[in-house]
Amino acid sequence: MSILLSVMGLIAALVVLFAFLYRAPDVSQFDTPRAALLVEDHEISDAHDNVVAKITDYITASNPKLSIRDQRLNMENLMASEITAAITAVDVDGIPGEWVVAEGADANKRLLYLHGGAFRLGSPKSHRNITGELSRRAGVSVLAIDYRMMPEYKITACHEDARKAYRWILKNGPQGTADLDALYVAGDSAGGNLTLSVIAWARDSRLRAADAAIAFAPVTDFTMTNPTWRSNLTTDPFLGPFLQPLSKLPRWVLAFATRLPTGRPVNHPEISPLFGNLAGLPPTLIQVSRDELLYDDAQRYANRAIHFGSHVQLDVWPKLVHVFQAFDGIPESGLALQRAADFIGAR
Repeated sequence: MSILLSVMGLIAALVVLFAFLYRAPDVSQFDTPRAALLVEDHEISDAHDNVVAKITDYITASNPKLSIRDQRLNMENLMASEITAAITAVDVDGIPGEWVVAEGADANKRLLYLHGGAFRLGSPKSHRNITGELSRRAGVSVLAIDYRMMPEYKITACHEDARKAYRWILKNGPQGTADLDALYVAGDSAGGNLTLSVIAWARDSRLRAADAAIAFAPVTDFTMTNPTWRSNLTTDPFLGPFLQPLSKLPRWVLAFATRLPTGRPVNHPEISPLFGNLAGLPPTLIQVSRDELLYDDAQRYANRAIHFGSHVQLDVWPKLVHVFQAFDGIPESGLALQRAADFIGAR
C-alpha cells in the first residue's frame, strides 16, 4: 500500500511540475482566420497518389531495429532526386555541407537550407529536389548543411549548428570568402522549425536579418497541443503512422519523456517558436497541407506573427502529403517551389 501511495504521490508531483514548467500557453485565439486553399480537393493531380503509395511502401518497410545509419539511407532513397545543379562539398566551420548552384545562380545571393527529418533523418542529399529547384527558380546559391541529429546529439545541437551556419554564410559563398547581396533561410518540417528559430535568434543577436524566410510545413509547437496533431492523424499518410502511438500518451508524459532528447522544455521558444517573440521578423512564407498533422502549427504561427506585426504569407493546399515539395513527380511540387522562388524574388 505504501508503495502505491508513493507512486501516486510521484505522479501527482510530476503533473504539478508539468503544469508549472512544461504546459503550452493557450494560443487557440490564433486558430483563425483560416487561410484560403490555393486549389480545391478535386484539382490535386493523380500523380500525388503515386507519392502516397511510395510513402506507404516506405513506412511498411520501416524497421525501428535498423541502425540509425540504415534508417537515414532509407530516407535518402525515398526522397532523393537527380538534379542538374552543380553540387560542391564544403566545410561550414566544422559542419559538413554542400553548395547547390544552378546555372546562372548568383553567388552573392545565398540561401541557407535546413533539411527536415524529425531531427533524426534527412540530409542535404535527400532534399536536393528542393535545394536544386530553389537555386534554379530563384537564381540563388543554396547552402545545405548536414547538421548534428538525434540520437547522437540533442535537438539543441541542431539549433547550434543552424546558428553557426547562419553566421558562416554571411561571410562565405560558393567561391570562398565574400560579402553577400541577399540572404534567405529555408527549411522543411524539423528544418522549418530550425528556420523559424534561427531568424528569431538572428534578430535577438543583432545580426544581419534574412531578406526572407521559407518554411515548408514547420514544427512550431513541440508540445504537440495543436488540434491537428490528433485530428489529422488519419489524413496524414507520412507522419500519422509514426506519431499514432504518441498520441495516446498523456501530455505530461510526453513532456517529461522528450525533455532529455530535446535539451529544452518542450514549451521553450527555441524549439517551439510559436511561443516566442514573433515581432520584427523577416518576411516569411509558410506552405502546408490542410490534411497533415502540422497544419495548425503553421496556421497558428502565421496568425500570431501577423498579430505582432511581422509579414507572413501562408499557402495551404488540400490533401497533399507532408513536405510534398521534396517529391519531383507531382505538379504541385513545382507550383509550390515556384511560389517560394517568387516570394524570394519579390524581396
